[in-house]
Amino acid sequence: MAGRPYTYLNVMIKKFIRKILGVNNKDAAATKNKPKVLAAKEHGIDPKLVSNNAIRVTQTLQENGYKAFIVGGAVRDLLLGVKPKDFDVATNATPEQVKRLFRRAFLIGRRFQIVHVMFGQDLIEVTTFRGAAKNDAPKDEHGRVLRDNTFGEQHEDAVRRDFTINAMYYDPASQTVLDYHGGIADIRKKVLRVIGVPEQRYREDPVRMLRVVRFAAKLQFSIDADTREPIKVMAPLINNVPSARVFDEMLKLLMSGQAMACLLQLRKQGLHHGLMPLLDVVLEQPMGERFVTLALANTDERVQQGKTVSPGFLFASLLWHQVLEKWEAYKTAGELAIPALHLAADDVLSAQTEALALQRKIGSDMRDIWAMQPRFEKRVGKAPYKLLENNRLRAGYDFLLLRCASGEIDSEIGEWWTSFIEGDEAERAYLLTVKPKTKKSNSTEAEAAPAKKRRPRRSPNRKTKPAAE
Repeated sequence: MAGRPYTYLNVMIKKFIRKILGVNNKDAAATKNKPKVLAAKEHGIDPKLVSNNAIRVTQTLQENGYKAFIVGGAVRDLLLGVKPKDFDVATNATPEQVKRLFRRAFLIGRRFQIVHVMFGQDLIEVTTFRGAAKNDAPKDEHGRVLRDNTFGEQHEDAVRRDFTINAMYYDPASQTVLDYHGGIADIRKKVLRVIGVPEQRYREDPVRMLRVVRFAAKLQFSIDADTREPIKVMAPLINNVPSARVFDEMLKLLMSGQAMACLLQLRKQGLHHGLMPLLDVVLEQPMGERFVTLALANTDERVQQGKTVSPGFLFASLLWHQVLEKWEAYKTAGELAIPALHLAADDVLSAQTEALALQRKIGSDMRDIWAMQPRFEKRVGKAPYKLLENNRLRAGYDFLLLRCASGEIDSEIGEWWTSFIEGDEAERAYLLTVKPKTKKSNSTEAEAAPAKKRRPRRSPNRKTKPAAE
C-alpha cells in the first residue's frame, strides 16, 4: 500500500506534463503556421507595378467572401522592383466557385485543376490553396506525383510551393505581404532555397531541378548548399518526366533572358544529359561554341528589350551544327547539296522531336530557316528576288548573319544581302552585276552559276589571274 500514493502521483505528474506539452505543441504548430506580415513600408512594393486585372480578380473574390492574394513569381518580382510578366492569384475558393464569378473563366489541368480568367488577351491564372500532400496520391515507380487535387489551408499551400522566394502572398487591398518561409530574407541575401527536404521535393517533381537552374541564372542568385547537393545524383529522374513538360521548361529556360547562363548551369549541375547532350559536342568546337553563344546572346538581348523571340529560330540555332555535320556526310556520300540538306534536316528533327517533344510548328519553322541557307548563295538572275518574297526571309537572313559572325561562312555574303534587302531597284540591279568576292562556298552557287571559259596559259609556269581581279 505504501507504493500506491507514489504510483498515483507519477500518473498525475505524467498527465500534467502531457497536458502542458500538448498545449505547447499546439502553440508551436500555430506559430509555425502563422506568416510574417509585412506592411507597405517594410516590403516596398510599388502598387503601380501591379496588374489592374490581377487586382480585379482578387477584389472580386474578396467581395464574395473568399481570401485572395497575388502569389508566386509575381510577388518575387514586385519585391525586386521588376514589373512581372504574369500574375497568378491564390484563393480558398474552389475552381468551380472561381469560374462562376467571371464571365471568361476556363477550367484547365489534370494533375491539379486551375482556372484561367481572361481579360482580352491578358490571362490571370487562379489556383485554389493546395493542401498537404497525401501519401496515397498516385505516384510512378520513382516517386513522382501523377495526380493531386487536394485543397487545403493557406499555410499548407505555402509548404507546397517550390522555393521560399516564391511562397509569399500579396494582398493589393491592404498592401501587405504574408511570408511563411523566410522568402524576404532569402531575396535580400540573393539565395535560392527549396522549401522542405530537397530530395523529397525533387522526387515528387523532377522538373523542380530545372527550375532551380533557371531561377538561379535568371535572378543571379546563389543556390543554397542543401538545395544544390542532391541534384547531380537525382538528375536522371528527369528522364521519367513527360517530354512535353520538359520541353516547356526548356523553352522557359532558353527564353529567360539568361539563356547561356542557364545552359552553363545545366552542364555544371549535370542536368543536360537527355535534354541537349549535343551541346557538349557543339560547345567543345570553337566555331560551334561561337555560333551558339552568339545565338543565345541575340535571344537574351531581344528578351531583355521586350521583343518577341521565335522558338523555331532558337532551336534552329542550337541544332544547326548537328545539321551541318550530317549535311556534309550526305554530300560526301554523293548526294547533291540541296537534297543532302533536306535529308540532314529530316534526321535531326526526327531525333529531337522524340527527345524534346518539338511542336510541329516549331519544327516547320526550323526546317524553313535551314532550307533557305543555300539559297542565299545564289546571287545571280532572279533567285535573289524570289527569296525576297519568302515570308520567312527575315528569320533566314538573321540566321545567315549569325553564320557570318561566327566565321562559318564569309562575311561578304551577309554584307551583300544586307545591301540587297535595304537597296532600291537600281542598287539591287547593280549588286547582281558585281562578282562575289567570297572565297568560301557551300557548293550551291557553283551549281547555279554557268561555267566560265578560261584563257589559255601563255606558259606552263604562269598562272591565270583570279576572276575577281
